[in-house]
Amino acid sequence: MKRLLVVLSCLVLSVSFAQQTDYVDFTHGMVKLEVVPDSNSISGMVAYKFDIKKPVDSIFVDAENLDIADVFLNNEPIAFNQLKDKVVIKNQFSTSKDNDVLILYSAKPKKAMYFVNRGEHKQVWTQGQGKYTSNWLPSIDDVNDKIEFDLLITCDKKYEVLSNGLLVDKQVNGSSFIWHYKMQKPMSSYLVALAIGNYNKKTETSKSGIPLEYYYYPEDSLKVEPTYRYSKQMFDYLEEEIGVPFPWQNYKQVPVHDFLYAGMENTSCTIFSDAYVVDSIGFNDRNYVNVNAHELAHQWFGDLVTAKSGEHHWLQEGFATYYALLAEKEIFGDEYFYFALFDTAQELGRQDVAGEGTSLLNPKSSSLTFYQRGAWVLHALRSKVGDKVFAQAVKNYLNKYQFSSAETNDFISEVEKVYGAKLTSFFNLWVEQKEFPFDSAIHLLQKQAVKINEYVMVDCEANSSKCAEQLTSYISDKAKIRIIAQNPQWVTKDAFKNSLKVRQAIAKYMTIIPKDLKEEFESLLDDKSYLTIESALYNLWVNFPEERTKYLFKTRNIHGFNDKNVRLLWIVLNLNTPFYDADNKAALYSELVDYTSERYNADLRINSFNYLKMIKSCDDNCKKNLENAKSHHNWRLVKFAKELSEQLQNKN
Repeated sequence: MKRLLVVLSCLVLSVSFAQQTDYVDFTHGMVKLEVVPDSNSISGMVAYKFDIKKPVDSIFVDAENLDIADVFLNNEPIAFNQLKDKVVIKNQFSTSKDNDVLILYSAKPKKAMYFVNRGEHKQVWTQGQGKYTSNWLPSIDDVNDKIEFDLLITCDKKYEVLSNGLLVDKQVNGSSFIWHYKMQKPMSSYLVALAIGNYNKKTETSKSGIPLEYYYYPEDSLKVEPTYRYSKQMFDYLEEEIGVPFPWQNYKQVPVHDFLYAGMENTSCTIFSDAYVVDSIGFNDRNYVNVNAHELAHQWFGDLVTAKSGEHHWLQEGFATYYALLAEKEIFGDEYFYFALFDTAQELGRQDVAGEGTSLLNPKSSSLTFYQRGAWVLHALRSKVGDKVFAQAVKNYLNKYQFSSAETNDFISEVEKVYGAKLTSFFNLWVEQKEFPFDSAIHLLQKQAVKINEYVMVDCEANSSKCAEQLTSYISDKAKIRIIAQNPQWVTKDAFKNSLKVRQAIAKYMTIIPKDLKEEFESLLDDKSYLTIESALYNLWVNFPEERTKYLFKTRNIHGFNDKNVRLLWIVLNLNTPFYDADNKAALYSELVDYTSERYNADLRINSFNYLKMIKSCDDNCKKNLENAKSHHNWRLVKFAKELSEQLQNKN
């Protein structure tokens, strides 16, 4: 019986935790935090204002592995119970407003706040990702409790500090500054953010007067324009297209080292991976435009209106994906837009064939489903109800649930009100059923875009003499790329007169280069594309061994993206060209091994490890760096390092 009572007590406690928002409403949080980048530690306090909506005997704040020193309730010290992930305060709370709870704490966070140390390039940044902010800040993991935050961050003067909202004050405190950021509207705790590092800033102002701040590393001043290209244009477009004014005081964007994902839409302060910091050549291959637009769209869809639970996650990711595509359509045109939808329809169809498709309302759905199927729902819906109805329904939805949370039926209801009819069968097909309606999607695209029909008709896997002609015709670049991918033998000299993307496909897929196309293929090394240069260099080196020194000399100063894709290939090809004596081979090998060290970004380290594995030359320093990579904060690098380490051990 005693064991049963303990179990029942735990069940009651967990139910109470899950339902706290029914009893308690946290309204304001004042955070005072000292961050010491060199020590991987933080200390400070958070003071919350809260209302008691119904009498209750305890409240809690989520606090994952934090060292709680003291708790004060309405300015009086109070006993508290610290669990692994919560601070529980027992008290007979009656219905009341403007209560205060003050929590003093310190921590060395292992999750959600990351300390990156690359010699002089130290950074601290956060990634709440739905429910993890409580790993560095006593907060509320429940996304449905919206709180207005003020953050006062103390940090060494040599660093810039960014957070949510407007910087209203910056005071000297000895060798530190105290940065005071203030929000005017409430948000979910998972969107609280910090980014600390060495940055400069460029500013613009939107049409509506919103300050736009673009942060960058001092050494990357020449990369600011290509990295943030179209930012203001997309901001102005989305604000007008969505029809609801940007809901926050300003908008900041900041790159960080080894971010866990592409970007994160922290309220008014997007943090993104510095892999997207590119020069004007890199922009042609791998740019920030889509991620930029996606995280910006989240400022409305996710930050202003938040999905109540994982079941409705598509209300955030589907909307952000769709509106990002609309912004790209504004920049790159209709053809880009429709082919992006076509490509994702193909991916969703393949997912179903693999037996991995799910309803859009399944909280365990894949990112492909939440993002791309969600975007498809909105495109199909807009096509059905018309632009005017769709725009008004979205506007009504955002205004009705602003600074709050919503679920799928809330959005459906707003659409049906404006449309004037039920849409049950539509949402059953596009949202609820397990399989993505692939045939309906492709049929819709074929009605909307002639180029899609053209692309579908292309089939050069069979022996068709028309294919060579098509490569010099006016069909879409996507269709030409498909021809080259299917059968590169159809490439002629005239095919090299195509666009950068088509030439990129030639460089990639033409692995056997006819001698009569050698001169044209060599011209690919001059393209403004690091991907083209990488593929062309390798294929030329393989096909024409007698000219290897020429190709190595021509590309010796090209490094490529932040992951040095061209430089790494160049080093390996150089090491495997014995008669090329222009460089010290031992020094080049050392350079390759050095790129596996913790001084470099995760993508560069992975690429370097892969090349060393390929040439079967992972020496003791390489293995030491591989072991170090297993404890990195970036999960992709950790997974890679563990797998490669196991492969190397199995070979010994």
